[in-house]
Order: sequence, then structure tokens, then C-alpha cells
Amino acid sequence: MADLSVEHVTKRYNGATAVDDVSFEARPGRILGLLGPNGAGKTSTIRMITHIIMPDAGRVTYDGARVGPTSQQRMGYLPEERGLYKKLKVGEQLRYLAELKGVDRHTADEKITHWLRRFEATGWADKKTDELSKGMQQKVQFIATLLHDPSLYIFDEPFSGLDPLNAQLLRDIILELRADGVTILFASHRMERVEQLCDDICLMSQGRLVLEGPLQDVKSRFGRDTVVLEFEGDDAFLDRLEKEGRVSIHNRSTRRAEMRLQNGTPARRVLEDAMQHTSEIYHFEQVAPPLNEIFIDVVSEEQGADVARRSSRERD
Repeated sequence: MADLSVEHVTKRYNGATAVDDVSFEARPGRILGLLGPNGAGKTSTIRMITHIIMPDAGRVTYDGARVGPTSQQRMGYLPEERGLYKKLKVGEQLRYLAELKGVDRHTADEKITHWLRRFEATGWADKKTDELSKGMQQKVQFIATLLHDPSLYIFDEPFSGLDPLNAQLLRDIILELRADGVTILFASHRMERVEQLCDDICLMSQGRLVLEGPLQDVKSRFGRDTVVLEFEGDDAFLDRLEKEGRVSIHNRSTRRAEMRLQNGTPARRVLEDAMQHTSEIYHFEQVAPPLNEIFIDVVSEEQGADVARRSSRERD
């Protein structure tokens, strides 16, 4: 299996910079999460990787060679914008898409049967695409990315439209692909999915790469300032701690709370209050912040810095 390398790529549209000097690598046997808010440059970056558009500067290589028609044949790309033929039957459509990737008809039919069975969809082959729900169409398009056994997978919001059971099935298959040693790029703004799947992350904001590295290393950079508390009893003390500016609660239920320590508050202060005001503590742990909190902090900081940069240029 081979590495995907994005080296100092830049893309502009009508003078506006969509991707600004971005570099990263995706390695075999690992899942790289490409993250960012809408307009961050993720889609343009993916389109350069898949050779749909060309970079204005920099280059993209796969297995040591610049991406092009040959490398496209080795990629399985699930775009965010779905592109199935509405009036074609599912079986015919999957066969056609497999043959476009060089799979012979007999092998294609075997693979289609296998994957439809895996998705508990054996009765779909003779259905037209427009007879399927959004989630069912999503599964068909996911199957289409698998049929030619690519060595590089690019999944852009693959869980869109799926119920929890099918999302779990998709997750299991993606993890199986990782275990097979393929290279996987996973683009999403759903932080919980990223934490479940990804080994490495790249966070983009306003066209720039603002944070990257192995997921656990990235989380450790932000300290262990999140407290997880499970308890029995009155939780009014949490409201008081938050009102005093000692914590910021970001996840709370009847007997459980996740909170971020604020203004230098030590974790023991939260524990002491909990011991005084609850009847029992089941679990208390100080952990790294969840990825969603890191995402919000970094993107907010970058957007603020961008405003400052523009103001400085205007003054100059």
C-alpha cells in the first residue's frame, strides 16, 4: 500500500484563495480525518486529490507519482454530493460503475451480490434508484466505492442519511478496510465520528491547515482540563459552579456531567463540591477535552486571527 502526499497546495477561484499552502500525508493502515467548518477548503482539497481540479501551486502525489488518470483507478471516492443515476436499476448501475473502474462483468456481479448481502439489501438489485430512500441510496453509493478494491479510499461525510444501525455497519466496514492496510481519508464535521474512527487529523479553517497530528497527540496538547463526573443526588451545585465561572458544562444528563475547568479552577474543587452536595460519586476523572471542544476553540481562534490580519492590512 502507498502514501498519499499533499504538498503545499493552493487553489484560487476568481482571485479568492480557497486552499492556502496546505500540506499533509495519509498513510496505509491509518484513517486520516480532514476536518473543518463549511467553507474551510475541504472539498477543494479533495477535488485536487482526486484529480477533478488542478492546484494553482503545489502538488499531490500517490505512491510517489503525481495524481492523474492512473491513480484515479486506484481510488474509491464517495463524494458528499451524491451522483447516482435515478432511473437505472441498482444492479445495473453498480455493474456499470465497476466496469468503468476496469472490473470485468463476472467479477463485478460477484462483488455486487456480496456487498448487497452484507448490507442486507439483496432485494435491491432490480429496484430503480429513485425508489430508494436517501439512506438506501447512500449505501448503494458506498458499495460503488468498494467494487474495484481500491488502495486509497476518500469518504466525504459517508454517514449522511444513515440510521444508527446502518451507520454502525458502515463504521465496521471502514475499520475492516483499515485493518487490510489501505489508505483512508475521511472528511467530516461530525466530531464524534472522527473520534470513533480516525488515527490522525488535519483541521482546516479558511483555507489553511491550523492543526494536525495523531488524534491522541493533538488532544494531549490541550491538557487534561475536562472533568467527567457521575453521581447520585442533587446537581444544583453544578449550576452554581458554572455561574461562578469555575466550569463550563458541555454535556449533562441526570447523573452525569462533562465540564471544562475555567479560570484556573483545580479539579479537586469540583470533587470537593460534589462530595458535599451529592449522596454518592460513582466516577470522577480528569481527561483531555473532547475533539468538538478543541475544534471550536481552534477555529474560533483562527477566525479571530484572520480578522486581525485583515485589519492590519487595511491599516497598512
